[in-house]
Amino acid sequence: MNRRKTISGLIAVLGAGLLGVGLPQTAAAAEINLTYAFFAPARTFPARQMTHWAEQLAKRTNGKVDVKTFPGGTLLGAKDMYDGVAKGVADIGLGSPSYDPGRFPLTSGVALPVGFTNATQASRALWAVTKEFKPKEYEGFKVIAMFTNEPGYIMSKTAVKNAADLAGMKLRAAGTGVPVLKALGAAPIGMPMPEVPQSVQTGVINGAMTSREVLQDFKLAESLKFVTDYPTVVVAFAAVMDQKKWDKLPADVKKVIDELAEEMPAWTGNYHDNENVGAAMAWAAKDYKLQVVTLAADERARWDGKLKPMEDEWVKEMSGKGLPAAAYLKRLHELRDQFKK
Repeated sequence: MNRRKTISGLIAVLGAGLLGVGLPQTAAAAEINLTYAFFAPARTFPARQMTHWAEQLAKRTNGKVDVKTFPGGTLLGAKDMYDGVAKGVADIGLGSPSYDPGRFPLTSGVALPVGFTNATQASRALWAVTKEFKPKEYEGFKVIAMFTNEPGYIMSKTAVKNAADLAGMKLRAAGTGVPVLKALGAAPIGMPMPEVPQSVQTGVINGAMTSREVLQDFKLAESLKFVTDYPTVVVAFAAVMDQKKWDKLPADVKKVIDELAEEMPAWTGNYHDNENVGAAMAWAAKDYKLQVVTLAADERARWDGKLKPMEDEWVKEMSGKGLPAAAYLKRLHELRDQFKK
């Protein structure tokens, strides 16, 4: 009997030791819990940025802040993203000012065909020009991250080497891509990206103009064998927090968020350009013999000339609203050259 008690006691002691030393301890609960919404699926590069940002914030605050992410429109959709943040539906929202130029008139200048060649360059320019001009359109918000995708490129079934090849070609486009294609003589068609593969296969459209990761993400390289090396327009993204929510955060947390804001344009741009687009282009070339078409210098100059009026019209329209449009666009051009690789 005594022997049984001794064994039981040893088991109890060992068990307590294992619980206290050998097994992982429950992590301390975060002091601050935030929700972060985005409208597109988790596999997209802006959602990857959102996840990276949330992970870095938790790490750099030693677990003081926990961010729960909601991609894919599970909390807020594209149209109600910024209003949802203002109403407290989400603490942080990642939306696209390019989708709502009426609300973000000065930022809409970034989506003009100003000659950006990649996402890193455009993202750094967007962040720099926003800090310099401090557009009133963000009043009531704290901007915590800004970046863009790479410029849209024409991806087509047949090679586009000049305006004659492009004339009347039915291409999927969205946002400011529509007037770009019209100016170049193509026939833009609006449709959601998930509908593009079938529309290409059935001949409803001849291709698309957007950033090139779709060649792999939507397996478009199976049908679209040519990419014309002529970058057009980018889409801007901005993650914001309601200003009142921001004001309540402790100083040490604000400091980390501000540090991350400075890093996000380059981090997201590099990720998109290399891991996202670069990988897709390499895959399409290897598995589907994708060909990149280079425009002749005089042809490229003609295309540039057709798009230049878009800038002039934008400056006239925004200046009429009392915005510093000419200065903003001039600075964009300078930053484009400054950040060019």
